[in-house]
Amino acid sequence: MFSGIIGYRGTVVSCEPLAGGGASLRVRCEGVRERGPAAKDSIAVDGVCLTVTALEGDVVAFDVIPETLARTTLGERVAGDTVNIEYAIRAGEPLGGHFVYGHVDAAARVLARTSEGQGERMKIELPPALRSMIAEKAFVAIDGASLTVAAAAGDWFEIALIPETLARTTLGSRAPGDRVNVEVDPIARYVHHVILSLSNVSS
Repeated sequence: MFSGIIGYRGTVVSCEPLAGGGASLRVRCEGVRERGPAAKDSIAVDGVCLTVTALEGDVVAFDVIPETLARTTLGERVAGDTVNIEYAIRAGEPLGGHFVYGHVDAAARVLARTSEGQGERMKIELPPALRSMIAEKAFVAIDGASLTVAAAAGDWFEIALIPETLARTTLGSRAPGDRVNVEVDPIARYVHHVILSLSNVSS
């Protein structure tokens, strides 16, 4: 479980496709000495919950399965790319953001960025399968960062980014055309599933 409050960054060392599908991802992660992860622990990389398979100093290795590559942007990462890093919440730590599972629903393209006050608005395409689960003032995680939906209409939604988020996360460098990982509020996902199930029963 994660909170969507990004405290660290990482640099991709390598992302190598595997012969049988999937990929081997290695990331130099800030915070390794402070947080002390071990093999089997969970770390969110750009909002994707991954299991640590090995550590060499501050370089962390992960196996990325085909399902994860298909739904997220991790397969697009190359050596030198910067990624958001969040370590799993420990009991007693402040939540800060919202409950984030690291189970990304889809990768979506950034449509536009515009200045607004001290920060910016980012407009992101809204995949058809997620349209009933994204609502104005609801939570959404973008590349792992906990954010509030500022507006939503049809095939797009917007998030408002404060200067701290722009400076601390990779969202400050995402340009129109770039893809980002989208995870809807887990509560919305479950409510959507229940409504669909009831609708199928009644029909």
